[in-house]
Amino acid sequence: MKKWLTRFWLMVSLPGVLNLILCLDQMKSHGIGNVLLSALLSVVLVGNYVGLLFLPVRDRIRTGLRARMMIGGRRLIYGGLYAMAVQVFVFVRFYMGYSWTCAPGTAVLIGNAVLSCAGCFLLLAAGVLRIISTSKRLGIVRRLMMLLTMWIPAVNLLVLLYACRLVGEEYDHEREKATLRELRVDSEICRTRYPLLLVHGIGFRDLRYFNYWGRIPRELKRNGASVHYGNQEALGTIVYNAEDIRKRIFQVMKGTGCEKVNIIAHSKGGLDARYAISKLQMGPYVASLTTMNTPHRGCRFVDYACRLPDGLYRFVASCFDRTFRKLGDQNPDFYTATHQFSTAESEQFNQQVIDVPEVYYQSYTSCMRWPWSHLLLSIPYCMIRPLEGDNDGLVSVESAKWGEFQGVFSNARTRGISHGDIIDLKREDYQGFDVVETYVQIVSKLKEKGF
Repeated sequence: MKKWLTRFWLMVSLPGVLNLILCLDQMKSHGIGNVLLSALLSVVLVGNYVGLLFLPVRDRIRTGLRARMMIGGRRLIYGGLYAMAVQVFVFVRFYMGYSWTCAPGTAVLIGNAVLSCAGCFLLLAAGVLRIISTSKRLGIVRRLMMLLTMWIPAVNLLVLLYACRLVGEEYDHEREKATLRELRVDSEICRTRYPLLLVHGIGFRDLRYFNYWGRIPRELKRNGASVHYGNQEALGTIVYNAEDIRKRIFQVMKGTGCEKVNIIAHSKGGLDARYAISKLQMGPYVASLTTMNTPHRGCRFVDYACRLPDGLYRFVASCFDRTFRKLGDQNPDFYTATHQFSTAESEQFNQQVIDVPEVYYQSYTSCMRWPWSHLLLSIPYCMIRPLEGDNDGLVSVESAKWGEFQGVFSNARTRGISHGDIIDLKREDYQGFDVVETYVQIVSKLKEKGF
């Protein structure tokens, strides 16, 4: 580490050192040796810059190429700022007192100053480009802020330092995850007795190239889990999708040789699974049902939507049905499926769909803290909050409680965790909440319970 720090200091100091040597030398004499010295040091400078700009940082912990390129960008920015500070000192201390009139070495000094300033700018530009293209935590808004303020003195420096702080936090998070993976390499804490069946919510399908559950399934598999998907329709009714789940359970049992499955369901998927267990006699084949942000008692936002003129609602529903039929749904029914989220229909559903005693039911949910936590859900969040309090942008905390309620997920900052964040929809990590690790812990607890 000490050797690497020394090398890095020399790299970022070269612009200032180069000018300092040439200034002192030019003050003493003028000759061809100055030009040769300038050329030699410039070659060394360019060579070091090439290495800094394009090579990822070495790390004994396997954080991955993206993370190493990202933290390398942060170090490039710090190196550029440091080199600029050295440049300012050199210019003030030596260049200001030098006689520029017709001096034989003037061209060398001017060219060298231009080279050094260009080198500083190149470090900063390359660093910004690397963190913008590799960081997940910056987000679209912060990236736009960096681009819009890069030409405003002082403001661009503050924004740049703020971005570097976020990048540092993200890299530390990646290192912690990598270290945790190394410690768990042989533990298989997610190898449950029965395979996992992940059941998605409304408006999505289990696509091959875009996983509804983000990075979660890969991490569960890495820790020993057997992961499968519900493959029900995006806009199917509860009854229709429950039949798909029933068929899928038998397929998984046949493929794995297990006599039961553990279901983890998000949003409407929890209602589909409950109906399959209770009404389609799948209780003997389901060990546990874990619901994530499921509207067991309905959604107030849907109550408002149902007040729209019926003709308008059906027209909108027909547009959705045509679209999702092209995407693979055999029997999309947006009108009925969304009306099933109303509080009145949810009450009837809960009276008719009774829990099966031999199945373990548990539930989790999350909540947003402010409307701007998730802009797409800001309107329903504001409509639900006065009536039911904390919610994830679609489902209130009270509505999400079912069976053994395990708690509400949030984070340490003001953002909170939305309905989409809980399934890693954006593939982002939020300070104070690791969605991937959350599911690892949920499944490991199922394993501890013998499921």
